[in-house]
Amino acid sequence: MWQKFSNFAKILQVEMSEIKGYTSKEIFPKETTEKLSDIYSQVLELIGEDVSREGLEKTPLRVAKVMQFLTQGYHTNPEKIIKSAMFREDYRQMVVVKDIEIYSLCEHHLLPFFGKAHVAYIPRNYITGLSKIARVVEAYARRLQVQERLTTQIKNCVQNTLNPLGVAVVIEAQHMCMQIRGVQKQHSITTTSDFTGAFLKNHATREEFFNIIASQSLRN
Repeated sequence: MWQKFSNFAKILQVEMSEIKGYTSKEIFPKETTEKLSDIYSQVLELIGEDVSREGLEKTPLRVAKVMQFLTQGYHTNPEKIIKSAMFREDYRQMVVVKDIEIYSLCEHHLLPFFGKAHVAYIPRNYITGLSKIARVVEAYARRLQVQERLTTQIKNCVQNTLNPLGVAVVIEAQHMCMQIRGVQKQHSITTTSDFTGAFLKNHATREEFFNIIASQSLRN
């Protein structure tokens, strides 16, 4: 196990920065980071900037790292996340994990969209760890996305792995591509939803879900 970790570490870049007692540690593939950094240097030059000035000296490297962080979901298998914590349980009522924060990048302009996801399922034979639902949302959100596809991918993942009696997913998000460019509408919110099974066929079940996600959270 340690040998595998050692071999893996050889292809990674580890940066340690110590400024006034603060230590930052980031791990990214060295070759990918270098290639992205070169590309972002060219981008800065093309828009008329001087990449050698102090404020921009390390910007291409920083952006190379942040892009890998924001798209790390490509290297995660969401179905395996759920399968890592599946438990037999005779529970057939609704399980809702709501107000899951999402941060993603719109694939059309590479600008952020952010908001909350609400995920529910009705177990058939299996439940999963609650944190796994949030991790699935994160795995799909950390990719280049559109909100519509993100909603459906989360739904399909939960349905395909747990095979529950039904799945419901609602996402509410603000899109920077609508706020800082184009139409520039600052307060617009986009809502998407997708359902399977009992949530799709039974109005009362779907209504219960909407009532739950509309209710005030414990922290309020």
